[in-house]
Amino acid sequence: MRFPARLTLNNGVMMDRLGFGLYKVPPKEAEALVSTALGEGYRRFDTAAMYRNEVGVGRAIGGAIGDANEANLGTGGSGESVHALTREDVFVTTKVWNDDHGYDSTLRAFDSSMANLGLDYVDLYLIHWPCAGRGLFVETYKAMETLYREGKVRAIGVSNFQPGHLEELMQKAEVVPAVNQIELHPWLQQARLRTLHEQLGIRTEAWSPLGRGQVLADPAIADLAHKYGRTPAQIILRWHLQLGNLVIPKASSAGRIKENFAVFDFELEAADVDGMAALERHHRTGSHPDNVN
Repeated sequence: MRFPARLTLNNGVMMDRLGFGLYKVPPKEAEALVSTALGEGYRRFDTAAMYRNEVGVGRAIGGAIGDANEANLGTGGSGESVHALTREDVFVTTKVWNDDHGYDSTLRAFDSSMANLGLDYVDLYLIHWPCAGRGLFVETYKAMETLYREGKVRAIGVSNFQPGHLEELMQKAEVVPAVNQIELHPWLQQARLRTLHEQLGIRTEAWSPLGRGQVLADPAIADLAHKYGRTPAQIILRWHLQLGNLVIPKASSAGRIKENFAVFDFELEAADVDGMAALERHHRTGSHPDNVN
């Protein structure tokens, strides 16, 4: 079975299943890496105010759209129609940082991100961490609902929210989050949270989908890579896709960017997908959400 490259969010917005993550991408490298990824076929990019690379992301996207418009491609050498890149072809996610929680602060933070990106709208805006100890994530989300109603963002959601955070938010939210972006990989599978997402109509998006590279050395992954003639990274990314996760691997070289995107022309057998459940270690490579304030 070939899986579609896109999924539909709970408000009808379409989102590519595989995107390009920009966590820890230096600001000076962001524009070049995003341009390379666009050339390989990526159309979804995940940044954040905290990453400090929104400017580079926006420049690469704006440049690609501008180049396509300037070229006025029309038809290719074969006489077939060539599609010029438009803003609607690209999906951009950014996030409000912990220091900017609160209604007015969130609106100001959004304006700053928009200025950095140089875009007319953002496709998905997320709360980066719940910071539950500050008690402001509901107020922050209310500001995001305002941005959504005003058409400045196409969808809103959260990141790193645990079940208790989601349950508290759902008691007061008017718009169900479209996405919860969480650390998720074979060593941290978050089954309870993924089940809750299904019940609420929230899409699960995996950050650190390769466990910051740690999971690539797992012997079970190596065995599957040998079986399918693929790299360990491709095996893990395909596993995510077959579970229904959205996924945003980071890559810092043209070769890895291309490798991570080549996961739609094969599939893992159901028994192998099920077998990977045994790799669960409850191992986090990042902070636990309850410890971030």
